[in-house]
Amino acid sequence: MDGDSLAAADLLAALGRVAGILSALRHPFARSRPFSYVVPPAGVRTGNAFMLPDGREVTFAVLVAASGDGFRVEGGATVEDEPLLSLPAVHAPELRRALALLDEYAAEVAGAAGRLLDGALDEIV
Repeated sequence: MDGDSLAAADLLAALGRVAGILSALRHPFARSRPFSYVVPPAGVRTGNAFMLPDGREVTFAVLVAASGDGFRVEGGATVEDEPLLSLPAVHAPELRRALALLDEYAAEVAGAAGRLLDGALDEIV
């Protein structure tokens, strides 16, 4: 494989790994629905959406997208489009740095999921 093909394979592997981490999130009192979709023109957003008993949706997600001369990485959690956790959008000029950030963001989002879901559920009762 040439360098571009290896970079594409690394990106696909990272997206699969991150999608796996976020799709494995569970909570005993909220149904979940993992998702991954393309963000035009050249990005992917992946995560997990939880439906609370009161009908609100809590979403945990990360994004990586081509951006000018590099890649943009974002991550966070929202409840009905209101931020619960906002990780800064970071521009990484090279793919290796973007993939490292993607892994870090997925770990941070996944690590906060239980606490954030519990907090959203506590608001209901």
